[in-house]
Amino acid sequence: MEIIPILLIVLICAALLIGYPVAFTLAGTSILFALLGIALDFFDPNLFKTLPMRIFGIMNNQTLLAVPLFVFMGVVLERSGIAAKMLRDMAIVFKNTNSGLSISIIIVGTLLAASTGIVGATVVTMGLMSLPAMLKQGYDKDFASGLVASTGTLGQIIPPSIALVLLGDVMSNAYQRAQNNMGVFSQETVSVGDLFVGAIVPGILIVTGYLIYTIITNRKKEFMPIEEIEGKANILKTLLPPATLIFIVLGSIIAGIATPTEAAGVGAFGALIVAGLNGSANLELLRATSYKAATVTTMIFSILIGASIFSLIFRGVGGDLLVDQIFEMMPGGKYTALLFILLAIFLFGFILDFIEICYVIIPLVAPPLLMMGFDPVWLGILMAINLQTSFLTPPFGFSLFYLRGVADESIKTTDIYKGVIPFILIQLAVLLIVIIFPFFIL
Repeated sequence: MEIIPILLIVLICAALLIGYPVAFTLAGTSILFALLGIALDFFDPNLFKTLPMRIFGIMNNQTLLAVPLFVFMGVVLERSGIAAKMLRDMAIVFKNTNSGLSISIIIVGTLLAASTGIVGATVVTMGLMSLPAMLKQGYDKDFASGLVASTGTLGQIIPPSIALVLLGDVMSNAYQRAQNNMGVFSQETVSVGDLFVGAIVPGILIVTGYLIYTIITNRKKEFMPIEEIEGKANILKTLLPPATLIFIVLGSIIAGIATPTEAAGVGAFGALIVAGLNGSANLELLRATSYKAATVTTMIFSILIGASIFSLIFRGVGGDLLVDQIFEMMPGGKYTALLFILLAIFLFGFILDFIEICYVIIPLVAPPLLMMGFDPVWLGILMAINLQTSFLTPPFGFSLFYLRGVADESIKTTDIYKGVIPFILIQLAVLLIVIIFPFFIL
């Protein structure tokens, strides 16, 4: 019987490799497999009765309501030209500083990560704006491309991150399952706010590591002045509105004044105000951002529904028991199991987006790890950092593909691969620090 859930996973992976959409592959393949299981008497058809309630639970989830609002907030800030103004003014401020442009890119990328939370959009935006300027000023191609790709992935870990919102929902369900499996029937959950607080120190450590490496690498180089950053900067006017918006959104969540969903609503409305102050708010911006937010949200919730159907059928054919057996047979104790799972999620990050990993892989592996005594918030942050590193790692990192799509033809793919390696090592160092010193999060 152990081979049946493995066969289901193999069929889904095969369908994904052929090129079918993730959401429909998860749902369609699982349902067809279950119908085959009913015919061959290895699947209980009564389990299908729970599907409507599972789907209704997703659509009625108050935490997940924050997703479209945060997406809308990020898209408005991305498309209103605020990022370009921030980069220009920061570059002017640091123009007489060695490696000033790269420092500006890290600072602006951090603010973009905190305001958009969408990795692909940040990488593309930074690639279009800053990569040509860095090349024109004389930065090495590998360093410039590595810095842009790495800074763009900060949206994975720096709150308010969409990935952390989804992880909060997943880890909360996994924690309740783990508690129930141990005979502890508790209503305690993992809040998104806890993950936001837990991600602050690792995010700061990663950004600090980027800055130190950038300054050390370029301290002896002389960069050419570029005309694009000449002029007068009004840095306070440029940075204050988005920084204030981020402070209000995060501060209200951390202080317990607002739930993540309520704070996301404030952030979405505040993004429109910031766009208005920037002089770019109009009906065309509202139409374009609403369409983009609706498209992204539809994609996310389609995957959630597909993953929920897969999860039900996978457990119906004994998949959860198989996962428990694998953990029980694993030698070396709970930290060996943790490292094995982190490595597996890291590899899955090459072929799956964080949404699929959050709702397909993590629900399978998180409950056994939580039953071993790991803290759910700490475990969730480890997985977020791990995924961020995976998206940056050659040869299949998603961020590398995003940058390759907008980078100049003079930049070779090998330049991008070579450039991201030091930043990957920085993120792995932070991951190791968080594993060894969990008090940074807890």
